[in-house]
Amino acid sequence: MQLIDGKATAAAIKQEIAEEVKARVERGEKRPHLAAVLVGHDGGSETYVAHKVKACEECGFDSTLIRREADVTQEELLQIVAELNSNPEIDGYIVQLPLPKHIDEQAIIRAIDPSKDVDGFHPVNVGRMSLGLPCFLSATPAGILELMRRYEIPTRGKHCVVLGRSNIVGKPVATLMMQKGEPGNATVTVCHSATPNIKEICKTADIIIAALGQPGFVTADMVKPGAVIIDVGTTRVSDPTKKSGFRLSGDVDFENVSPLCSAITPVPGGVGPMTICSLMRNTLLAAEGKVY
Repeated sequence: MQLIDGKATAAAIKQEIAEEVKARVERGEKRPHLAAVLVGHDGGSETYVAHKVKACEECGFDSTLIRREADVTQEELLQIVAELNSNPEIDGYIVQLPLPKHIDEQAIIRAIDPSKDVDGFHPVNVGRMSLGLPCFLSATPAGILELMRRYEIPTRGKHCVVLGRSNIVGKPVATLMMQKGEPGNATVTVCHSATPNIKEICKTADIIIAALGQPGFVTADMVKPGAVIIDVGTTRVSDPTKKSGFRLSGDVDFENVSPLCSAITPVPGGVGPMTICSLMRNTLLAAEGKVY
């Protein structure tokens, strides 16, 4: 069993990006500048944005964090988006999800300039991705493919089962896995809450990408020997033995599934760090004008 180390891979990628940024600055070009909009005080979002700010420092980026309380109006948030769209100093930005229930997330996403949408959520980027055109790829799916590329995991002709159909992970990673290229060229099955016989479908998979947000959902009796497991789940579960009072749990029963696998990502330290790296890569591409 090979452990797919996202933490070490991410560190290597950030170093590569830092070297590219250093070369840009030496040529007299501006540092890439990433902005993040954080609404409210959701614990997971706070942690994630803090990691993004730290990654900017490691990559040599400039970064801006814009905070608003959870009672911010949709109109005010749209105004912030408009200002970021028109600010030439900002190469790319994200509006951290989830947003409070009184705000229409899709309205905010649609208002973002696609050329600054480094999260890859805007319909223009999603559409370009589905057609195989240059675009900003959604960060987590892009990170998953980069892990597969660097670990030389074969995907051509393989049966890939994606568990989950979210706009952030499930749908885009399914699209990317079926497209021509390496990684890619897989035969993809997407399973979700209305899918019968998920266990039987998973047992036919050469690759399982679990993105359900249900701790321990994938058990040993669902995995065929030699399968590759990509665990996207990061759910906080209570753990009194931890100083924080919780631990992160993946969608896979790692202890019992890992002995069966040819390769598997851990949680934490697997896909998570790669998501941040993809965001940094997209921001560098935005600064270089290589997508739009």
